[in-house]
Amino acid sequence: MSGFKLVGIAGSFNRPSKTLALVRHVADRASLRYGFTSKTYDLHDVGPSLGRALWRKELDEQARHVVDEIVKADALIIGSPTYKGSYPGLFKHLIDLIDPQELRGKPVIITATGGGDRHALMVEHQLRPLFGFFMSHTLPTAVYASDRDFADYAVSSEALSSRISEVIGELAAFFPEARPTIAAAE
Repeated sequence: MSGFKLVGIAGSFNRPSKTLALVRHVADRASLRYGFTSKTYDLHDVGPSLGRALWRKELDEQARHVVDEIVKADALIIGSPTYKGSYPGLFKHLIDLIDPQELRGKPVIITATGGGDRHALMVEHQLRPLFGFFMSHTLPTAVYASDRDFADYAVSSEALSSRISEVIGELAAFFPEARPTIAAAE
């Protein structure tokens, strides 16, 4: 094991969720390739105190734990469902409770899901600028998945799998000392 920690956060309350399935799939593949330990969360894991908290100190223990996991991670996988061309408000609120310095320089894989291709640019027009504000390193390849890329809440598209392989490969620049456990060709 490399000793690096990868944390995924899906900005969805729904279970089952294609967004959470996508984030977990990316986390599992990256963990296999690099030997990362990983954990994924969704807004359900954050819990109800998120909507009531104006400040991070007002979060309950469950929510504080998830935020602490996010800021202590060596790399993040961010996933958001697309609602009316953007991310959900509570997902943004969660991110707003994090001090920008805590994400500075952190590699971030950005992913999103939506009903169709119409929302594909959400990763570029919404998520990339958001994490740019935090001065995170969003990886060049963004991953967008539509309903047709899943079968029973599992990644089923060859094109999507290929894009996921691309972005996982891009993590190597940030973790040169990580010892891949699976060949780069995947």
